[in-house]
Amino acid sequence: MQPTSKPIVWLHVEIKTPPFSSQARLETGLLLRLLQQGENLGLPHSRPMPIIGQNCHELRIPDEKHNWRIMYLLDSDAIVILEVFAKTTPKTPKRTLGICQRRLKLYFQTLEVNDAKDKT
Repeated sequence: MQPTSKPIVWLHVEIKTPPFSSQARLETGLLLRLLQQGENLGLPHSRPMPIIGQNCHELRIPDEKHNWRIMYLLDSDAIVILEVFAKTTPKTPKRTLGICQRRLKLYFQTLEVNDAKDKT
């Protein structure tokens, strides 16, 4: 990782690599690297998801059998992955939105606790 690159943080207990094709895996890696280096991605690769929270986005990965989505937060010092799923309907499922919102809330609560500990 380059000194100016933001780390990728996963907000899930278990990290499983989705069954991406080789091409989708390469595209995902490239897009995540661009985000780490501070690039602002727009359509067709990424779109804002304000329904989840401020600075939240959806990375769009077309694949042979599925259209994958990676929900992420562009934080000041990290790329925070909220969820990865195969998109099977035109709208993002409410359950997925709820999962992302809960994880985002927990992430910010954890930051507040850590900041309070650092000040003592």
